[in-house]
Formats: sequence, structure tokens, C-alpha cells
Amino acid sequence: MESQGLFLKAIRKQLPKSVSLNDEIAFVLNISYDAAHRRISSKSKFSLEEAVQLANHYNISLDNLFFKNEKVVIEKTIEIETLHDMLQYFKKSAEQIQQLTNYPDAALFYSAKDIPLFYFMDGTILSKFKAYVWLNLLNPNQPRVAFENFVIDESFMEHMLKLKSVYENVSVKEVWNDTTINSSLQQILYFYEAGLLNFKAANALFKDLKRIMDLIKDKCSKADSGFSIYYNELILLNNNVLIRANDKLTMFVPYTLLGYFITDHEDSCKNVYEFFNQQMVNSKSLNQSGIKDQNLFFNRAIRKIDYYIDRLNNQVDIQF
Repeated sequence: MESQGLFLKAIRKQLPKSVSLNDEIAFVLNISYDAAHRRISSKSKFSLEEAVQLANHYNISLDNLFFKNEKVVIEKTIEIETLHDMLQYFKKSAEQIQQLTNYPDAALFYSAKDIPLFYFMDGTILSKFKAYVWLNLLNPNQPRVAFENFVIDESFMEHMLKLKSVYENVSVKEVWNDTTINSSLQQILYFYEAGLLNFKAANALFKDLKRIMDLIKDKCSKADSGFSIYYNELILLNNNVLIRANDKLTMFVPYTLLGYFITDHEDSCKNVYEFFNQQMVNSKSLNQSGIKDQNLFFNRAIRKIDYYIDRLNNQVDIQF
């Protein structure tokens, strides 16, 4: 019964200390209190079906638990080719992150190669544009419609806002560098030069990026907001996400623009957690820096945006 004891120990780690393991097993398997007690006390074994049901419920990898080797068991986010796929992606992501962060000690770490997608989920023109970009880049067969003719329904925004709400209600630590905003700037310019984005919309998008930078600057200047941003000059970032909650680590590793591999493999997640902490040690905490250091960082970002606005206006002047 050694394996069953190991399995029960893994389940117990998922539960708050105040929750009865006996009650949990009885509830999840829909069995009596006595039947659950017999399994916990090793007087009877879990059936195969019960073990799978419990593993799925608590997101426990049986492979990781019982076979100590270099293989890492992962799940992955859904593939996106249509707006419906993207809607399901955001719906599932919101549910998954909410479940993982539903603990008082939960913290989310984000290695921001690009501006974290959560900032584009507030119903503005930039929210719509990012959905437009993601869909065009993820599906090469997507019909090339102009941005102004691109339509997303209300349910899409509903799930985006839910995901944004989850992000705003958990302790967040983001690591940025000077290139984090580059891809968003280049995407606006690219679709304008491709004739799929008009001048008015492009200008509005650049101004919306300024709004986001002002929002982040304001957040990092507030004490006890649960938000921290670190400026790292040494390494290239990669959009990795790590969630720490209830003594458990879960890692999200990007493999496409929005696609992520997800794993709670203990050794791998522990290594990434240590790497995040090392990143932060080698970074400048903008929350703890003075106004001068904060202004230096955010003013550089604003100057980049102004540079792209000037490029946009110069192209219009040349056309006339």
C-alpha cells in the first residue's frame, strides 16, 4: 500500500490544513465516510477508476508521482485557428488560473518578453487589436480583413475581462526589460504599412499603449498593491509564467504566440522558481526605487512610443 500512501500524501498537499482528507475523498468519489476512511487507513485500495478520478480532480500527474525519471508530463492549451477557439482559450485559461490562485498565499511570476496579455483585456481598442493580431498570426489561412471590419462578440470580451480580474486579484511579480514593449509597437506599424489598419486607428493604438504604461507606472508606485515590477538589463525574457500557491508550483512555458505547455513537475518547477528569484535579485525593483529610477524606465518606454508615432506621421506626410 506504499503507492496509495504516496498518492494520499500528494492529495493532502493540495488541501488547506483545515480541510478533512476523509471528507474530501468521500466527496470527490461520491462514497460514504466509512468507505473513504478504509481507503485512507489502507484497509482497502483505490480502484483504477478512482485513482484516475482523484488524479484528474487534483491535477496530479501519476507518472510524475510514481516514476522518477527525466520525463515531464505536460498538458497544453488548445490550438487557436478561429475566434471561437480563442474564446475557449480565454475561458479555459481564466478557469485554470483562478483555480490555481484561489489561495491567500498565491503569487504569479511573469517573465515579460512581451507586455503581459492581461493588460490587453479591458475592452479598449487595443484589446480588439491584440485579438486581431493573434488570430492573423496563429492562422495563416485567416482571411485578411481590415481591422475596422474585424468584429468580436460580447462573450469574447466577457472571458477576457474575467481573466484580467483573476490577474488583478493575485500577488503579481513581473520582470521587464527595455524590449518588452517592442513587439506591440511593431505589430501596430506592420498592420498599418500592410494597409490593414488605418491612420486614425493606428494613432489610437499607440496612445492606448501610453495609457497602459501610465497604468503600470501608477500600479508600481502604490504601496501594498500586491504588484511588483522588476527591470532586468542582463537577460532576454521569454514569457514564462509560474504560479505558486498552497506549497505547489505550476509552470506555463510558451511554445507558440499564445500556446503554453503546462506542468507541475516538481523538480522542473522548483528550478524555474529559483531562476525567477535569481532574475529578481539581479533586477531593479521599480516599486522600491525612487521616482527618478521609475521615471527613467517609463520615460524610455514613452519615448519609444513617440518615435513610432513620428514614423507613422512621417509616412502620412510623405503620401501627401
